[in-house]
Amino acid sequence: MGLKYEISKFIGGFRTNLPKDKSISRVLSRRKRLLYSYGIDTVLDIGANSGQFAVQMRRRLGYTNRILSFEPLSSAFELLKKRTENDSGWQAYNFALGETEEQRSINIAGNSCSSSLLNMLSSHIESAPKSEYTGVEIIEMKSLDSVFDGLCDKTNKIYMKIDTQGYESMVLKGAEKSLENINTIQLEMSLIPLYEGELLFNDMCQLMNEKGYRLVGIEPGFTDKKSGELLQVDGIFHRF
Repeated sequence: MGLKYEISKFIGGFRTNLPKDKSISRVLSRRKRLLYSYGIDTVLDIGANSGQFAVQMRRRLGYTNRILSFEPLSSAFELLKKRTENDSGWQAYNFALGETEEQRSINIAGNSCSSSLLNMLSSHIESAPKSEYTGVEIIEMKSLDSVFDGLCDKTNKIYMKIDTQGYESMVLKGAEKSLENINTIQLEMSLIPLYEGELLFNDMCQLMNEKGYRLVGIEPGFTDKKSGELLQVDGIFHRF
């Protein structure tokens, strides 16, 4: 019963029995196959903004299991909360995840999704002028370790996505204990410095390797529209 039961249980978390789907891009198709292969039943959506990633998981990848989204900005969270209202398997939390438990000041970007706890560098603004900061907001921060036991348990197969605009390494710092129970991690990583103090691609890959994860997928991200230069990618890491 064991293995067959677990496989049938996981397949129930997708709208289609097979991960192959011609209606989605090759990049998303690969991610869908990873979710299927690793038996993911819980997604931690850290840096959710208004819920774009979770909507993509639902509508494009057909993922129907649990999603927990974390977004500190009040304006983005309002939109996020509305999106979760008719989805019982999707919960939203109005705080940031980082290395400590405290109130912090976050920089609000003109395009919202580039908002960060870190200072933005000129390289980012030159590539995306609409991302320039327009204000600040006081937010609540918690560590994942401080809330993990109330949200997940050791039986969950967890996929943690972190898109926190340069603050990804600090999220990991506050999740040292939780990582023992996290199957797969998707991280946004910069190829050039875009935020002050962020870890770049090579250093982040080394950090993940030290934590017991190997790189299993790369998805292209932020690109300089004028030069065509790729500035950010999402790396998907799985425990080895």
